[in-house]
Formats: sequence, C-alpha cells, structure tokens
Amino acid sequence: MRTRWSTGRVILAIAAAALAGCADTPVESPQAAAPPQGRLAMTGDIGDQQPGGVDDPVHDPTLFKHGKTFYVFSTGIRNEDDPGGIFARRSTSSLAGPWESLGAITLPEWTRKYGVAHLWAPHVVESAGTFYLYYAASSFGTNRSAIGVATTKTPGDLDSWVDGGPIVTSKEGDDYNAIDPQVFIADGQWYIAYGSFWTGIKMQRLTGMRTVAGPRISLASNTADPANPIENPQLFQHGNYWYLAASWDFCCRGVDSTYKVVVGRSTSPTGPFVDADGVPMTEGGGTVVLDRRGDQIGPGALDVLDHDGRPYAVHHYYDAASNGTIHMQIREVEWHDDWPHFSHGPGDGEPPG
Repeated sequence: MRTRWSTGRVILAIAAAALAGCADTPVESPQAAAPPQGRLAMTGDIGDQQPGGVDDPVHDPTLFKHGKTFYVFSTGIRNEDDPGGIFARRSTSSLAGPWESLGAITLPEWTRKYGVAHLWAPHVVESAGTFYLYYAASSFGTNRSAIGVATTKTPGDLDSWVDGGPIVTSKEGDDYNAIDPQVFIADGQWYIAYGSFWTGIKMQRLTGMRTVAGPRISLASNTADPANPIENPQLFQHGNYWYLAASWDFCCRGVDSTYKVVVGRSTSPTGPFVDADGVPMTEGGGTVVLDRRGDQIGPGALDVLDHDGRPYAVHHYYDAASNGTIHMQIREVEWHDDWPHFSHGPGDGEPPG
C-alpha cells in the first residue's frame, strides 16, 4: 500500500504512542534509528532509455508499495505508430532493488485523439484497498492534454487495470496544461495537483477520486524564464508543514538537460508556498534541493513514498557516463531546519561550496 508522508501518518503515530503509554507492561527503550541512507545503490533494471536506440523507459517515475512489493510506474515507450502505455517495474526485495520490468499497461483508445506517442507522468495512490493510477495524455509542446485515471486492487497484474477515462482536460487557449498529475489527501480531503509551463502548477479538490471540484488554485510559477518552465508537482507533509516540490527548467535534452528540483513550504496544503528566503512560489520562489550530482544530470520528476517511517524520493536523471541514458534513482529525504535535504552519496561528486 502506498503510504504518503501525510496527516494520516501523523495521526497513526499519535495513536500508537498513546496506546504504548497505556500498556501495563514496561516498554523497551527504542533502538537508535538507523543512519540516513542518502543515495541508494540501485540494482537491476533501473531504465535504459537511449534516444534513437533502446527504449526501456523510466521517465517521470512514481513510487508505491503493495504488500511487500515496491513498484515504479513511469512514462511509456515512445512510438507514434503504436503508442506505449504506462510502464511498470517492481522490486520484491528493497527500494534499492533488484528492479525488474513488468511491461506496459494497455493504452486506452480515447487517448489517441490527443496525438499521443506514449502516455506520460503517472501517479499512483491507494484508497480503501483500491489503487488509482493517474496519467497524462498529450503531445510535446502543446496543452491539448488530458489526465486520465485507471483502477485495480492488484497493481502488479497489469491486465487488471480498468480505465475510467479523462478527469481533467485542457485545450489551446487555456492558461494551464493538464499533465503531470499528483493526488494526495489532507485532513480527509483528496486533491489533485497538475501543470506544466503555461501559467504553472494548479490544484483542485477531488471528489470520489474521479471528479474535480471547486476553483483551480495557482500554486507555483517559474517567472525567471518567460516560457515558465515548471512542472511535476509533488506535495507531501512533514511536521507542521506541507511541502511543494516541482521540476524547474528543461528535461528531455539528454546531457544538455537543465532539470532541477525546487521546493517551498506552507502550513496549509493549498498554500501559499514560500521558499527558504520567503519568496512566494507563485512569484518565482523555489529553493533548489536537487541539481546535477556527479554523472546524474537533470534530476527531476520527484515522487515521495514513506517507508518504515522515513520518506524516500524517486527521480529520473540523464547519465553523463552513458551519453544521456535515462535511469531512475531513489534517495532518502533528510531534514535540516524543517527543509528537505538530499545528502551527497557515493558517485554524487563533491557538495556545492
């Protein structure tokens, strides 16, 4: 089951502490927490996407768990004649792997009218035993786009996913782009965040996991560039704050990619979010928390999973050591003064001065 670093986690922790305090038998002192793991040493199939060559995709990954198995779903295989559905991987051992490919979920026919060459940027959540897969249908450089949803109770059985059609759409003339969905719950209310370029990151309430409701709230823009290169929203909670992570600048250029992850925080899941200098993210604020690390160029499309009480983030990157091949990486999220932090691990190079 996918467990978000969210309000539910805090409530469970408080309840568990209360029960422990009422127990008649002595409670053993907890063992010291294991040291932070930083950058995990990934094994198995972590992607091998090479422009004009092998297409073993892992772009825009989402990370979740069902039982003892970890899954990473990602953007599909690019093929204009036979567009690829959402691609799936699993690890039955650990977050580090070994990872293995499962193949792709069948592409829904309705997505073809959006000119897709493949489906993009999935996000998976679980509610009441059902898994919900949100994904984007679009073509590069346009906002003629849609976010669709599919459901199952057995996410590792790729044939079991039942498509439910589009839930958010955008068209030429709209000031937003309906791609890069992320769904999360706060205080019992589900929300969907999405957006890419145009006027930035948006959010709406979600009812029944399939219907958007209420106004479209603006969360963030990258105003330093007239193109407004910002996408891939990810919201998660730690302590008294909600955090909004997003990818700035440009992906999909191999070793010339300039993608990076920025973050802001708020006491409310709907914002306003500000960076470490107090600049609102709607006005171009964003504290860079992950940029190039050694041979890992253009890290982005962050997704966060809580595992054993610790948050871990998956992202894709372009490997400078193999001509820009796209791989995935998982890192533990650490905290400095209530701001997320990613330690430099083996292969990351020297921390910036």
